[in-house]
Amino acid sequence: MIQYPNGKKLISSSLRTKASTNFANRGMDFEGAINDSNAYYLSRKIAVIHKKPTPIQVVKVEYPKRSMAKITEAYYRQASTTDYSGVYRGFYIDFEAKETKQKKSFPLKNFHQHQIEHMKAVLEQKGICFVLLYFATDNRCFLLEAVHLISFFNGQISERKSIPLSYIEEFGFQIQPQLKPRLPFLAIIDQLIEGGKAYR
Repeated sequence: MIQYPNGKKLISSSLRTKASTNFANRGMDFEGAINDSNAYYLSRKIAVIHKKPTPIQVVKVEYPKRSMAKITEAYYRQASTTDYSGVYRGFYIDFEAKETKQKKSFPLKNFHQHQIEHMKAVLEQKGICFVLLYFATDNRCFLLEAVHLISFFNGQISERKSIPLSYIEEFGFQIQPQLKPRLPFLAIIDQLIEGGKAYR
């Protein structure tokens, strides 16, 4: 059992990816698609992006067999920040990946204050920070820049407990899946960098 600690720029419309999805009722292993994409980028020396390991403190281990150990109780050593980080085109990349089964909005309860503070710190250092949001029911994935998430989380845009899908469609970027890489999110980062819109 793993327990979590308590504690609890507007972009030009010409840059937006309004592509329709082609997941076609087959669903997606969201984390697997991200990891496969990162492996693709790494193998072709395009970017170095890895999932961050989560440090845990093992408390109890059982040995059902002499050759096998089973962790039965562990605790997070510290609050996690974001899921992924790395380097691309000389930029530090940092992002969180979340999914929901809701259709019309993305719940803010999926994020924690320490994650928001981490994203703000990355942006202050001119890093590229964003979230990948996956709407599992409709098989749609969006990249939303962290500045938008932070503003919603802090109540600067709305007092809502979720980000409306309509907002994500307007200010985010829908990622059109493909064979390789499965989720070509760096193509969106290219647009932001080359358009001079990224993280100024």
